[in-house]
Amino acid sequence: MLAQPALFKDADLKLGAQLIAQNNCATCHQKRVGGDGSAMYKPQGRINTPGFLRGMVEQCNTELNLGFFPEEVTAVAAVLNRDHYKFK
Repeated sequence: MLAQPALFKDADLKLGAQLIAQNNCATCHQKRVGGDGSAMYKPQGRINTPGFLRGMVEQCNTELNLGFFPEEVTAVAAVLNRDHYKFK
């Protein structure tokens, strides 16, 4: 298993992936950055810590009024970390 930062240690990755799919995160990112939306995830970009990554997910949660609980925000951030950022 891939090492996750302490912040994401107990995160429910299955739940995070489910929430990403259910809330059409990729569609929103495609509208914002074009293409397949993956340009939103720039590991060398402005998101450079696990805490900042979680904060960006919380910002989406707030802006879009998604109603995620804190553990759900962490789960989504953990999946993004696993798949895109790979913070250790």
